[in-house]
Amino acid sequence: MQRLQLESSPFFILLCLMLGLAYAFVLYKAKHPWSQLINRTLFVLRAVMVSLLGFLLLGPILKLTNNVFEKPSVVFLIDNSTSMKEVGDSTKRLALLKELRQAGKEIQNAGYDVLFKDLNGNPADEVVFNATKSDINSGIKNIISSYEAKNLNSIVLVSDGIYNSGTSPVYSPARVPIYTVGVGDTTLHADLLLKDVVYNKIAYQGNKFPIHVEVLAQRLPNIEVKVAVLKNGKVLEQQQKNSGSKLLLDFDFLIQTQEKGIHRYDIVVETVKGESTSRNNRASVYIEVVEGKKRILLIAPAPHPDIKAIRAVVERNANYEFILHIPGIADAKPEWLKPGAAELVIFHQAVDRAGRTTALLQQFQKSKTSLLLVLGTQSNFRQLAALQLPFSFENSGQWDEVTPVLNEAFRDFNFLDNTSGVISDFPPVEVPFGKFTFPSNASVLLYQRIGSVATQRPLLLTWQNENQKMAALVGEGIWRWRLNEFANSEKTEIFDDVFLKVIQFMSTVDDKKKFKSFSIRPQFSEAEAAIIESQVYNDLFEPVYGNTISLELRSETNEISRFQYVTSPGGTRYQIGGLKEGVYQFKASTDLAGKKESVNGQFLVIAQTIESQNLTADFGLMKNLSKTTQGKFYRANEITRIPEDWLKTQPTAIIHSNETFNPLINLKWFFFLLLAFISVEWFVRKYMGGY
Repeated sequence: MQRLQLESSPFFILLCLMLGLAYAFVLYKAKHPWSQLINRTLFVLRAVMVSLLGFLLLGPILKLTNNVFEKPSVVFLIDNSTSMKEVGDSTKRLALLKELRQAGKEIQNAGYDVLFKDLNGNPADEVVFNATKSDINSGIKNIISSYEAKNLNSIVLVSDGIYNSGTSPVYSPARVPIYTVGVGDTTLHADLLLKDVVYNKIAYQGNKFPIHVEVLAQRLPNIEVKVAVLKNGKVLEQQQKNSGSKLLLDFDFLIQTQEKGIHRYDIVVETVKGESTSRNNRASVYIEVVEGKKRILLIAPAPHPDIKAIRAVVERNANYEFILHIPGIADAKPEWLKPGAAELVIFHQAVDRAGRTTALLQQFQKSKTSLLLVLGTQSNFRQLAALQLPFSFENSGQWDEVTPVLNEAFRDFNFLDNTSGVISDFPPVEVPFGKFTFPSNASVLLYQRIGSVATQRPLLLTWQNENQKMAALVGEGIWRWRLNEFANSEKTEIFDDVFLKVIQFMSTVDDKKKFKSFSIRPQFSEAEAAIIESQVYNDLFEPVYGNTISLELRSETNEISRFQYVTSPGGTRYQIGGLKEGVYQFKASTDLAGKKESVNGQFLVIAQTIESQNLTADFGLMKNLSKTTQGKFYRANEITRIPEDWLKTQPTAIIHSNETFNPLINLKWFFFLLLAFISVEWFVRKYMGGY
């Protein structure tokens, strides 16, 4: 739709017409060597042209309104998990999908846009029921969020109602009706189900570790249930209980650790007569046996919320033991306060004003133990130089509030992808006011930002002091960062990742080998590729590229696979896909200056088996979901009735209007119109002998 608007009063249009007529009258009132008809034609051409030129002085604007009609959308959300394979054989599943497509086609013919998606949000053109978990709630939320500000009419969920990941979809708000199609078998068959296995992923060499097993005896009263723990096919321990009238049986095992490394243990529930399936009677657990925990010692003159935040980070890693020493309040054992007893010592309020921890700081300064200094409001900055600590503050005693900025050039270790954005939203912490000097060889992890201005003053930094690793946090109040992240995302992933990597870096002894090869994670799932990274260094420990890396991979069954690749900038990793569940040993080797160097390592590939643990469809959940969202529940044999609810109502489209404004003088067609009037008049006058 087009509409003409003027910057001046429409009354001036009449003046433009009068101007055009007057101009043409003066020009053509005299006699001319052409007929009266031609004279009138020329009069009209000149009057119109002058009127249009005068009209342009009024600043006319052409307003164009473009209306786009968005049809209401109906999304068929199909549960593509492996438990859906229980819906009969492949022929029945194909028939089910065909009926859903036909129902969608009928709804589309009624004036709706129809799409088919799986729980991961991918187009479900060809549905392959191979997902290793069912997160129905996330599937629904992803659809609703992707249609934010769009005309989403409803969702049709096709599922067995079994979810084993995320939260229940019944309690999450939905702004559109959710129609559900229940598929699968709701009958409770006789079955022994290995419901859960609880264990610690890390055990310490020489100790015993517990394994807690829960077995569900479904419709199998008064039977003998046998559960065994096996390693390499050999039974380590076995227990037997009578189910009686109980539905859930508990078994507790205590297994002796073996040599270091990752070990696989199989938990097997013996099959009994009358059991419907034995696929959920077995599970495997993997235990990493390590030498012992690394000690992280924190020394402080007084309690502080920052200490709790640091403690929470340390205790997230089972490889660390956190020891707190606050003189007179939380005294650590004397042997733990000696150099060498801990891999990392953190001094909170370093060089405290009361001098309660100064002697310990001097003692650890003389050792090779890594130190992390937290400088706060109770630190005595004037004594830093006396203790030969490389900091000098211009305005000691004055404080400022700053927010952190991640140093993108920091390369000592990597961070999660969204670290910089999350850190930039952290609340301010208290830091010493003004400029200060710090070690020239320091690597800065976090800078200070005052207001909206990022400075070059470090907030968190690390440096090497001869054979001792040093780090400093110049400020206090980081406990607010952890609370802030939890308030925004209900997790503390970024805060914990940053400080845990600082602690790992500081507590790890430097490896001076020129060839390193390792898996980027200790474990991978069957659905992803295992990744091995190899790094080669020269005599100055600078990374070099172009080396041929040979990989030898050995499975638990002693099957050997060999691979080769050449390192390059950005290409130091090698991916190995299609690996089955198990522990894999690898050996990486390369040539350095004519000498062969090799590194051994291992990683774990785990299988996702949660889909096989519960195969009984839950139509109750599907019905509740439809009821709470004003939808409707259908059984699989009622799919042909689904379009009836949409055929009864008139689809309501949303109109999206887009307005554009264009001055008339900028339009090419208007220019050529004026040119046509002028050209025709000029040609006729010349042709008829005029001047």
